[in-house]
Amino acid sequence: MAAPVGAQARKLLRDLALRPPLLAARSQVVQLTSRRWLNLQEYQSKKLMSDNGVKVQRFFVADTASEALEAAKRLNAKEIVLKAQILAGGRGKGVFSSGLKGGVHLTKDPKVVGQLAKQMIGYNLATKQTPKEGVKVKKVMVAEALDISRETYLAILMDRSCNGPVLVGSPQGGVDIEEVAASNPELIFKEQIDIIEGIKDSQAQQMAENLGFLGPLKNQAADQIKKLYNLFLKIDATQVEVNPFGETPEGQVVCFDAKINFDDNAEFRQKDIFAMDDKSENEPIENEAARYDLKYIGLDGNIACFVNGAGLAMATCDIIFLNGGKPANFLDLGGGVKESQVYQAFKLLTADPKEPMSTRPRTFSVTADSPSLQLSTWRMQPRKLWPAWLRSDALP
Repeated sequence: MAAPVGAQARKLLRDLALRPPLLAARSQVVQLTSRRWLNLQEYQSKKLMSDNGVKVQRFFVADTASEALEAAKRLNAKEIVLKAQILAGGRGKGVFSSGLKGGVHLTKDPKVVGQLAKQMIGYNLATKQTPKEGVKVKKVMVAEALDISRETYLAILMDRSCNGPVLVGSPQGGVDIEEVAASNPELIFKEQIDIIEGIKDSQAQQMAENLGFLGPLKNQAADQIKKLYNLFLKIDATQVEVNPFGETPEGQVVCFDAKINFDDNAEFRQKDIFAMDDKSENEPIENEAARYDLKYIGLDGNIACFVNGAGLAMATCDIIFLNGGKPANFLDLGGGVKESQVYQAFKLLTADPKEPMSTRPRTFSVTADSPSLQLSTWRMQPRKLWPAWLRSDALP
């Protein structure tokens, strides 16, 4: 699910900070170009897990109300959960342009699924993480509703300090893990995994025990943990977070909800996964920026800002805020910026169709540590403002 703009910006900065700008290979230097992060819908993530042996709820995806009704009948479940599929959180408390309240509904009657789907598909759903007008719902997920007798938290992530993957778990799931870490840090358990040796049975068993699974459920949970780790490696993920990782009254260990982050540098060998990338919910300007390998996030200030470095980006934003200003956007060009990209970046900043000309950003904050960006930035200004060294005929 998509995060709010602020969270997206923080994630972007964190990802760029962890990504080395240069790779040396013998005498050659390869320049890395930062890329837009991959977004998958909930049903896509669950299909990836299901295809790799991870236990999830039975579900179908529907594009129309009639398909949703048929899916509900095929499930033959005691209770059904209907979920609108958009890349945003807070769906349960969202409101549709059709007047329907809530993007997540429970029912025992398949006919109700069809009626609800009619008020979801084709209408905009507005949540705390979407624009005011909301996002159009094109698909719904019709899934088997399972009772949860206990919720835990489980994540597998790349940890730079450990030089590899780490298992993180807590017996307190279904809530923000940051809250648990702050109030009960003793309930956060970690297992460092040797990426060469892989996850050991003893590590999976220990984590299952730390999460509070007992008897046969302990072995079942350990098996699911190993399968999640194998998925983590197979799809070049940087994080697989399952919350809740729960158990049912019937004695099943199920991954009820999951978030998967991918290593964008692995796109060349994960073509099938990256082909699922849903860009339809992006702002058109974000998709346009991605065409030139630029990262763009619209904000609500009036100072256009773009940089080529995560540290510079954070410092620039801090300076703007400290001096009473507000950035109009976040636009990162990456370490290997070319003059043509700088040109496209300025075009994006000055051609935002959402704002009338009078309110478009009139102040530019350019922070550059590469000669090409500095040179290109000056060339975008009137010639009379160029420094003497740039007006020289000796320059290309």
